Amino acid sequence: MDNTLRYREATPEDIAAICELGQLLNAIHHAERPDIYAAETTDYSRDASHWQGFLSNPQQVIYLALIDGQPAGFVSAGMFTASGPLLQPMTFARVGSVCVAERFWGKGLGRGLMEQVRVWAEERDAKDIRLSVWAFNDRARRMYEELGYEVRALEMGLEVR
Repeated sequence: MDNTLRYREATPEDIAAICELGQLLNAIHHAERPDIYAAETTDYSRDASHWQGFLSNPQQVIYLALIDGQPAGFVSAGMFTASGPLLQPMTFARVGSVCVAERFWGKGLGRGLMEQVRVWAEERDAKDIRLSVWAFNDRARRMYEELGYEVRALEMGLEVR
């Protein structure tokens, strides 16, 4: 194993690998917010339609990080337009999910995936890249801050019973 790293756009043939990797996201988020996030599962087909939606929409993308040809992480993103009387018109990309297999944490794959999104967004004339990250996700927040992302708004919630 020479740990050759490369990135490419995902295809429908990658859905099973994306679903399997995505269980790490399920586990992290469910551990902190079981009231919102489903538990991880070994039935990877549960999440297939969610990820397939990214691959069938030309305004969305999933990039894979591959080590020795094997999926080691992914990022999803989409293009959007903001408009309205109170907003400056703007085309922007929104990052949906970033996931790197735990054994590759700290090796730069997340940064590389975010760079793929930056280039993709720039090619589509995006003026901004946006994302949401949970306050409990220190590792992700630190990476985004190191990449130059800034806190612009705080989302707040209140559980209603």
